[in-house]
Amino acid sequence: MGNARPERVREYYRYVDDEAYEDLFSLFADDIRYDRPGNEPIEGMEEFRRFYLDERALENGTHDVHAVVPDGDIVAVRGRFEGEQGGDTVEFGFADFHRFDGQGTIVERWTYTDRDTV
Repeated sequence: MGNARPERVREYYRYVDDEAYEDLFSLFADDIRYDRPGNEPIEGMEEFRRFYLDERALENGTHDVHAVVPDGDIVAVRGRFEGEQGGDTVEFGFADFHRFDGQGTIVERWTYTDRDTV
């Protein structure tokens, strides 16, 4: 399963950029926890779905993934996002970490950016 994790993480960014949210949700556990700068953690699939379908401030964007680095049950990603937030064009660097369970499902996700909030 370890070799499939980096590809599953790459799929995540493709799904976000394509707004293929049902495919995106299939990558994550029902008890997902997602931590982002400047925000309370998202806990559980219901909150996670609500975030992506109704609350995500970033839109019309693309992720340029520069590096995907697996280490045990964690896959780290470094990249750059370009898109819109609140009608303004935004561009920023990010580092994400995804923790997998033994079945290849993402159970935790952390995002760090060179901005205050995302």
